[in-house]
Amino acid sequence: MPTVQAHDLRCAGRVVARYVCDPQLPATVSPRPYLHPVTTLAGTTVTGFMPADHRHHLGASIAVPALNEANFWGGRTYLTGRGPTALDNHGRQQHDRWLHRSGDRLEQELTWTRRDGTPLARERRALTVRGLTDDAWLLQVDYTLRSATGDDLTIDSPAARGRTGAGYGGFFWRAPTGPDQIRAFGQRTDADVHGSRAPWVVLSGDAWTLIFLAGSPAADPWFVRADDYAGVCAAIAWDRPLLIAAGEVFARRLRVVIADGPPTRATIAAAEAWT
Repeated sequence: MPTVQAHDLRCAGRVVARYVCDPQLPATVSPRPYLHPVTTLAGTTVTGFMPADHRHHLGASIAVPALNEANFWGGRTYLTGRGPTALDNHGRQQHDRWLHRSGDRLEQELTWTRRDGTPLARERRALTVRGLTDDAWLLQVDYTLRSATGDDLTIDSPAARGRTGAGYGGFFWRAPTGPDQIRAFGQRTDADVHGSRAPWVVLSGDAWTLIFLAGSPAADPWFVRADDYAGVCAAIAWDRPLLIAAGEVFARRLRVVIADGPPTRATIAAAEAWT
């Protein structure tokens, strides 16, 4: 049976996200399944795909800068003492099979492979869509990682290698590039949310709002950009490597509220009910 290339997710009778499960992309972007376009219920696109400033940003996806030295983020690899370096080490997240597929839920198994196709990790991923309010819906992302070889897995970030503040890696959402005035804040609007462990983070444009809700079993620090570009990541290797021991299963859950219009107290209250 041929591989299904993409699947639409629906809420309130309309398509709100396209999940591309087996993309045909250059090796330098670390090919991986992604969500794009993702839209509000009114149809405003809230993901950015391969923008000029970062060609390896693929809508909303699970991506890490280094897993056992293989790059699953795309672009250059940050090396201690050398900085960003172009290497031929880009991995691929390969779709293996569907476990469930419907209009509001997808569940699949994937293999993370090195550039040469050697398996490194096995993943189980689920995407679930729920209606929230008349102008907002919720996406839940669950994923688990375990070794495919019986060896330990080590996930690194540039921050873990000495680049302070660059602790990205995990579920990453790239917002669209455009003329919007972008805002990012948490419970305290006067505090820098980048690097915080706030229970939720708001990223908003002129006509849309995204509310990222802290995951489980523990709240990871937030990697947040709102100036040079707009994006949010629940960072799993913020300032030190993440070790997944052989035989261990690493699990995360994250929820995102996608809403029309600027952030309102009602939308934030509806989101808080899910924390």
